[in-house]
Amino acid sequence: MIQHLPLRLAVLIPLRDDWPSAVELIRRLDKLISSDACTVELFLVDDGSVQGYDRNDFQLPFNVVRAIRTLRLRRNLGHQRAIAIGLVHIQKSTSCDAVVVMDADGEDTPEGVVQLLRAYTEGDGARAIFAERSRRSESLVFQCFYHLFRVLHRSLTGISVRVGNFSILPSEYLSTLVVMSELWNHYAAAVFRSKLPFTIIPIPRGTRIAGKSKMNFVALVSHGLSAISVFGDIVGVRLLIGSLAGFFLAGLGIVAVVIIRLFTDRAIPGWATYATGSLAIIMIQFITIATSFTFFMLSNRTNLGFIPVRDYLLFVEKAVDIYSHE
Repeated sequence: MIQHLPLRLAVLIPLRDDWPSAVELIRRLDKLISSDACTVELFLVDDGSVQGYDRNDFQLPFNVVRAIRTLRLRRNLGHQRAIAIGLVHIQKSTSCDAVVVMDADGEDTPEGVVQLLRAYTEGDGARAIFAERSRRSESLVFQCFYHLFRVLHRSLTGISVRVGNFSILPSEYLSTLVVMSELWNHYAAAVFRSKLPFTIIPIPRGTRIAGKSKMNFVALVSHGLSAISVFGDIVGVRLLIGSLAGFFLAGLGIVAVVIIRLFTDRAIPGWATYATGSLAIIMIQFITIATSFTFFMLSNRTNLGFIPVRDYLLFVEKAVDIYSHE
């Protein structure tokens, strides 16, 4: 698909109380992007902010920004679900060539948007482009847990964790994503699960423009589990196979104990009884786990779940245009 310049670019930014950062981020973005490259329409998804914003802060002499709209949610849903609602709103309310998804705090940089745009146009807009963090600024403890999560994710899903939300995707992708229940849990994982083509490029993480991160350990764990949940059927099959393998290994252990007890003189008195009993309990536990996973997977096959394009309006309070280019 050949893209013609300037691109009509929609930028989706979920935020909660990060209004000063959002104003500065938009100013930098407008200054950095050439008007020959694209025109920009911004969608700020207000994820249950407690603090309000001053509309006058967004009335700047923009070059490429053509409109800014806030989408107020009825309650705080978290970044991933705010992104899902924002994507549906963009798909229903505007016409654009591509969509950029980024955070408002400044860690997703305007320079990174330029890199995404360059990679996107060089590929003729034929695939999504995700940012892989080539440099991270988090603490050592965070990075240790992050690498542990990557190992767990790879083991359970067979897919390596390499990206976050920062990305650009063709607008045609929206028609697929908005009907995926997986999008409600994790944006990037839903794109991967959709089998739509994508590319990953290295982009350094920036620093926060203002304030402190609201992400804590519990939120990080919840975010990681949401990503894994998108591949629930794959995880279920792998755990089912692992449970059956454990069941058969425990069975082989019982056979080995019986052989040692009946055909050798190495068995300690009473040892065979305790060993066989313990292994039998382990076998029962493994078969119980395997049975539970089987019924869980079968029940999920008939559960349609939350469909963003059908259900998103339940959480939207109002949409407000706070800037429009004259």
